[in-house]
Amino acid sequence: MKDSKRCVVTGAAGFIGSNLVRALLDQGWDVVALDNLSTGRKENLEDLHGRTGFTFVEGDVRDQDTLRDVFAGASVVFHQAALGSVPRSVDDPWTTHDHNVNGTLSALLAARDQGVKRFVYASSSSVYGDTAVLPKVETMTPNPLSPYAVSKYVGELYCAVFARVYGLETVILRYFNVFGPRQDPNSQYAAVIPRFVSALAEGKAPTIFGDGEQTRDFTFIDNVVQANILAATADHPDLPGKAMNIGCGRRYSINELLRHLQEIMGTDVTPSYVAPRPGDVRDSQADITLARTLIGYEPSVGLREGLEKTVAWFQARRVS
Repeated sequence: MKDSKRCVVTGAAGFIGSNLVRALLDQGWDVVALDNLSTGRKENLEDLHGRTGFTFVEGDVRDQDTLRDVFAGASVVFHQAALGSVPRSVDDPWTTHDHNVNGTLSALLAARDQGVKRFVYASSSSVYGDTAVLPKVETMTPNPLSPYAVSKYVGELYCAVFARVYGLETVILRYFNVFGPRQDPNSQYAAVIPRFVSALAEGKAPTIFGDGEQTRDFTFIDNVVQANILAATADHPDLPGKAMNIGCGRRYSINELLRHLQEIMGTDVTPSYVAPRPGDVRDSQADITLARTLIGYEPSVGLREGLEKTVAWFQARRVS
C-alpha cells in the first residue's frame, strides 16, 4: 500500500539532503534517508535517529537491489544524491559521470518500477554555462562548461524522457549556488561561503579565484527546501518533465559576498586572489518566474539574512 506522505531522500546525509529531511519530518512525512556516505556525513543526521518517521539506509543509488527495497511504497523520491563540484569533475570526469548520470538513471528506473508518483531531481544552474543575457531563463539553450554541468544536464534529459515515455511525474529544480548550515567547509572542493566563513574565523586570508567580480545568485538552503516540498506537492498540469530555476533572482559579486561576511563576523582580513578555475562561469542569476507559476515558489530568505544564519550556525559549532 503506497503512503502519500512516505518519501525517499537520496543523498540524505549531504548538505541539502539533511536539511530537506528535517523539514519533511517537521511537516509529518515519513522519510527514508538513503546515502552511501561517500561525501555525505553521518553527523548531519545523528540527532534524527529514533525520531518517529525517520529511517536511515546506507546504500548507493547505483545499486538497483537497494533501490527496489528503499523505493517500495514511496509516493515521492527527492533525488539529491550527486557528486558535486565543478573542479572535481574537471579532475575526474568519469567518477562524476558514474555517480551523477548512472546514479540518476538507476534512481529513475527504480522509481518507475516501484510505482513512485513523483520524482524531484536536483539539477544545477551550471547547465546554462556562460550567457551574455541575464537573468537565465529556462528557454535558453544549455551550454555546459564542465563535466559536472554535463552530468546534471543529462540527468535532466532522462527526467524529461521518463515523464514523456513512462508517465513518471518528474520535476527538475535547477539550483543556484545554495548555501547554509551543514555545508562542509573542509573538503578541497568546498563551496565558497563555508570556505570564507572558515578562513575568516581562523584569521586566514580567504582565497578568491579570479578578480572576484564574477557574480552568483546565492540561494539560502531554506528556499531550496521549500522549493523541493512545493515541487512534490504542486498540482500544475504543465509540471511533469519541466525544469525550473530555484534562486533568488538577484546576483552578487564574490567581492560583495566577502564584504558582507567581514561585516557580519567583524573582520577585515585581506583576501588572496589566484587564477580563475577552468569550468567556472562568469555570471549567474536566476529568472524564477516559471517556478512561481508552476509550484508557487517564492524565496523567503535573502542573502544577508541567510549569511547571518549561516555564520551563527558555524560559530555555535566551533564553540560547542
